[in-house]
Amino acid sequence: MKNVLYTLVGVMAGFALAGLLLFISRAPAGEPIALQPAPTKEPIAVHVIGAVPRPGLYEFAEGARVQDAIDAAGGLLASASVDSINLAALLEDGQQLSIPYKSGAEPANSSDDTSLILPGATEEPSSQNSQELININTASLEELDSLPGIGPTIAQRIIDYRDENGPFQTIEDLMNVSGIGPSTFDQIKDLITAS
Repeated sequence: MKNVLYTLVGVMAGFALAGLLLFISRAPAGEPIALQPAPTKEPIAVHVIGAVPRPGLYEFAEGARVQDAIDAAGGLLASASVDSINLAALLEDGQQLSIPYKSGAEPANSSDDTSLILPGATEEPSSQNSQELININTASLEELDSLPGIGPTIAQRIIDYRDENGPFQTIEDLMNVSGIGPSTFDQIKDLITAS
C-alpha cells in the first residue's frame, strides 16, 4: 500500500512539474509592445536685444537657458551688465531677453529699441526719425553696411542692383536684391527710404 501511495505522489508531482514547465515555456499571449519615439517638441523662439553683438530672433530646444541665448547672440559686449540677469533661468517661447548696459555705457543711438513695432501698435510720428532715414537710392556702401543684417557684401549688391536697374521705386523693391529676404527687410524697413 505504501508503494502505491509513493507511486501516486510521484505521478502527481510529475504532472505538476510538467504543467509548471509547460506554463513557463509557453509563448506570451497578446500583442507585442512597440516602443514609440518621443515626439519632437517645437522649438521656442526668443528675441535677444541689448548689449550683445548680434541681437535678433533665435530658436532653441525646450529647456534652454538664458546663457544659451547670450551665446547664440555672440556673447556679451564689454559694456554689458549681467549683475541683474539670472544666466541659469529657463527661456520661454515668445520671450524678449534684454541684456542691459552698464550705467553710462548705453549706445547714443539706440535704433534697436525704436525700430521694434509690435502688431497692433501704432508708431508715433517722429520728424527726427524721418531725417535720419538712409536713402537706398543714394546711400554709400558704408551707410548701407551700417543697417542691421546688411554686411559689406550685401551693401555692394544693393549698389550694383540700383546701377543696373535704376533707382528703387519703393523700399520693398530692396527684396529683389539677392540676400535680402523678408526677415532682413523687416529689420531695416523703418530705417530706410527710397525717396
